[in-house]
Amino acid sequence: MERHGPRRLRGVLLALTAASGLLLTGCGAGGTGDRSGTDHADGATGFPAPRHSTGEQDGPDDESRQADPSPDHLSTFALDVDTASYGYARRTLADGRRPAPSTIRPEEFVNSFRQDYERPDGNGFSVTVDGARTDREDWSLVRVGLATRPAEQRGERPPAALTFVLDISGSMAEPGRLDLAQESLGVMTDRLHDDDSVALVTFSDRAETVLPMTRLGGNRAEIHATIDALEPTFSTNLGAGVETGYATAVEGLREGATNRVVLVSDALANDGDTDPDTILERIEGARREHGITLFGVGVGSDYGDALMERLADRGDGHTTYVSDPGEARTVFCEQLPKNIDLTARDAKAQVVFDPRTVAEHRLVGYDNRRVADDDFRDDRVDGGEVGPGHTVTALYAVRTKPGADGHLATATVRWQDPDTRAPHEESGRLESGALGGSLRSASPRFQVTAVAAYFADALRGGDGRWTSLPGAPGLDELAEQADDLADTTEDKAVRQLADTIRRARHLDPQD
Repeated sequence: MERHGPRRLRGVLLALTAASGLLLTGCGAGGTGDRSGTDHADGATGFPAPRHSTGEQDGPDDESRQADPSPDHLSTFALDVDTASYGYARRTLADGRRPAPSTIRPEEFVNSFRQDYERPDGNGFSVTVDGARTDREDWSLVRVGLATRPAEQRGERPPAALTFVLDISGSMAEPGRLDLAQESLGVMTDRLHDDDSVALVTFSDRAETVLPMTRLGGNRAEIHATIDALEPTFSTNLGAGVETGYATAVEGLREGATNRVVLVSDALANDGDTDPDTILERIEGARREHGITLFGVGVGSDYGDALMERLADRGDGHTTYVSDPGEARTVFCEQLPKNIDLTARDAKAQVVFDPRTVAEHRLVGYDNRRVADDDFRDDRVDGGEVGPGHTVTALYAVRTKPGADGHLATATVRWQDPDTRAPHEESGRLESGALGGSLRSASPRFQVTAVAAYFADALRGGDGRWTSLPGAPGLDELAEQADDLADTTEDKAVRQLADTIRRARHLDPQD
């Protein structure tokens, strides 16, 4: 299946910070990982198992290329490090509303939390595959974890050429939007290297390049003055903003630098060219011809989720969503200085489930990132872009065959070097012995992954579709599990997850 994607980018609010964080490429955390999985002690799981599942993928056998397994035993997808879906859901629930099911992407919930994966020694990825059994003997959750080396271990990064495209339409006049964006841009200006360059494009009813590509060294006062002079104006001509932004980026293109467009907007196009396909075509051309990637930062309670995700997807980019100043400053101040570089281009993953031991499997999320199995090693087919310090997690519901013993699955990640385009691969395996334990006795980070996935599944179940993890715990139980995990991990983000689940519980239509 070809991957098309939604991608989100929100307005100016934390746009800047996020923009920075986005433009960077994010930050993953990690700990230890085990390629073959980790045995866990028996115990009550507290996590119900899926009641039904169907395999949907097809492709070549990864473990033994000599075999030709059933198509149902393959799963292939482009990597995704976005977190905007979870951020926007948190904001919506905090405002007293349930998010629309169409905005819920489970992989972005899962990827919003730190993981315990071992990091690779060099460039590229480590692969961790582990799992735990649910309270139904034949069903398990299998976690495929990919991690890149931390940014601080990569040495000096190349210079950055960043074109910020800022929405200054009337809606940005609300407190905590344009004003926060200006503050964040100002901080960014002081933190970037002298050899970095920035350009600034604004758009409302029309688009304007208010600052051409300018080196930071010796020009910070001019850049600050340009940022401080921004004022909200009229409607939102997103198409003009994107077109002018890419034209400015192409004009200021720097060889040997990281060239990126950072779009800060609520993506609510209401003026000029509002046709997504036309806007996307402009991004596609710049991506192919000049290698300019797009990062989207979403803000505001009203948000054009589908358009923003599609824009970033077509622009080989990522999205994030920020909902408060503290969140924005964390993303900006901690991530921007480290994460402007790229580790991998067009990264894809393929998981091969052994038909001798696995009866069924289902990938949780990644609905818009699926790739045809035969295209896994076709490097002309678009994948995902991943930066240093990232982790990517894919969670599967897996039903094993009675008495299954031995090899269960092999996961392989394939990517291209961002400079040479040389392809590389790394693999990890899962054996049946790794499923001896229960979810309740799995590592805390594995349990956080499960809670985040079940929560996302509950939120998007309201659209009447068959969901990946039916029969999940109730929201009260999920919140209690998140509280316990927050105590164990001492992670504020996990405590925040528990609070967010409770907000959803209070808005449950069954109440």
